Amino acid sequence: MSPRTARAALTAAATLAAAALAAPAALAHSPTPTTPARDHHATQRAMNEAVKDGVPGVAAQAVKNRTTWKATAGVGDLRTKKPRSAADRYRVGSITKTFTSTVVLQLEAEHRLSLDDTVDTWLPGVVRGNGHDGRHITLRQLLNHTSGIYDYTVDDDFARTYFLKDGFFEHRFDELSPRDLVKIATSHAPDFTPGASWNYSNTNYVLAGMVIEKVTGHTYGDEVRRRIIRPLGLHATLVPGTYPKVPGPSSRAYGKLAETATGPTYDVTELNPALAFAEGDMISDSGDLGRFYSALLRGRLLPRKQLAEMKTTVEMRGIPNARYGLGLAERELSCGVVVWGHHGGIHGSVSEAVTTADGRHSLAFNFNGDWSGDSDAVIEAEFCPKPK
Repeated sequence: MSPRTARAALTAAATLAAAALAAPAALAHSPTPTTPARDHHATQRAMNEAVKDGVPGVAAQAVKNRTTWKATAGVGDLRTKKPRSAADRYRVGSITKTFTSTVVLQLEAEHRLSLDDTVDTWLPGVVRGNGHDGRHITLRQLLNHTSGIYDYTVDDDFARTYFLKDGFFEHRFDELSPRDLVKIATSHAPDFTPGASWNYSNTNYVLAGMVIEKVTGHTYGDEVRRRIIRPLGLHATLVPGTYPKVPGPSSRAYGKLAETATGPTYDVTELNPALAFAEGDMISDSGDLGRFYSALLRGRLLPRKQLAEMKTTVEMRGIPNARYGLGLAERELSCGVVVWGHHGGIHGSVSEAVTTADGRHSLAFNFNGDWSGDSDAVIEAEFCPKPK
């Protein structure tokens, strides 16, 4: 669930909780002393620029040639001015989709489902109404966003209730089931006939999580923990369910809760993440995200056939130099370097995690504000650094 997406679709903005704060965040940076910070000067500058642009703080980690670099900029708490920590946990938003897709592909490798199964095979009658029909939508089309299913997060009532100030403070701890979220989507007409185009829809991954649960008999979160988090030793990563807090170490998360990126800033750290379910509810840190994507691209989580399916991409309509696979985006940067990963946006949190195809150069970072800052510039600086 991405407030920036909601702002674009609604002209509505992003995000949650109480306490308008005014003073600008001071710059701070803390590369680990034993790492070659000189190799990441451009990245640090881009992080500092994000803070100058209004992001409260940034926490990042890069791994290159087996050497780890950790850094921060700005603050994690606008009230106390406590700096961000490179060890911060944060809500990763749609980066969750890569975890969800990985589990679906593991189930395919185990011959427990097929990507060519229809949604109705596993969730009969769930996707119906206003032209939606799960009998004609495949699991593959869910995972690569070619299903045409309407995105529940851009429904006007949903956006007003959960992305704008008055609704957010009243409803941020609401509980809606995955089926409730799908019903919101199917109250609208589809975006297009299945397979005819591409459009990012969070509803696709709500359904993917529901399929995981139907196939396995376990919660989607339990499957992510058993298949990915524990085997990789991702000690900072969790699927929180309805738990509203972000465990420490962590910073506060901030949003505008408005239709524009101006006005007061609110603390939106606490909310019920189950409103995003398998499309965006997870929490992690930069180190774990780097390890996850590097392991994924190196074939540690999927057999060769399923990894090839994940990396089979379609054009991302309206997004230049980017293509979308199965829960995994491919981007060609300005210098020709290609990275794989995912963007994540949720209330008060904008995250990126990317790696080269060989898994040897990774970057993951988080902005603890959702209304400003250029995350693409940080990625470009790390992989395509230009002299100052």
